[in-house]
Amino acid sequence: MQDDAAGENLTKSFESCSLEAYWDPAGKCWTIGWGHTGPEVVEGLIWTQVMADAVLDADRAQAIACINRHVTVKLTQTEFDALVDFTFNLGCGAFRDSTMLKLLNAGDYSGAAAQFDLWDHAGGKVMAGLLRRRQAETDLFESGDTSSGVQV
Repeated sequence: MQDDAAGENLTKSFESCSLEAYWDPAGKCWTIGWGHTGPEVVEGLIWTQVMADAVLDADRAQAIACINRHVTVKLTQTEFDALVDFTFNLGCGAFRDSTMLKLLNAGDYSGAAAQFDLWDHAGGKVMAGLLRRRQAETDLFESGDTSSGVQV
């Protein structure tokens, strides 16, 4: 599956775009563009909008590939989009090893949806922004009809 504009818009609504590297709110790492992190992101780094948009596409492509590789049940487009945003934000490893994925692949869509809100902490504290994001992902995930999904 591929995500659609709704999925990308969800990511953009929570990330916003900074063309200058900043220290993330959780105090863990330097971040730039649409929430991009990595060893190349250092203090003082500046990007163009074109670079930020291209890296967003690449980062989301990694999240999409992760979902397509690890989810074995049918998903609706909205379920897929919610999972892509979640994986974009937390990384493929966190998703791959999550109870959410185990429940989902067992066909427990409701149980999987209930897992989103458990990922609202950073630095040991509940982060209001992460809680809002997890709730938006849950709402998007639950807005689909699993009977009309396609196999990923």
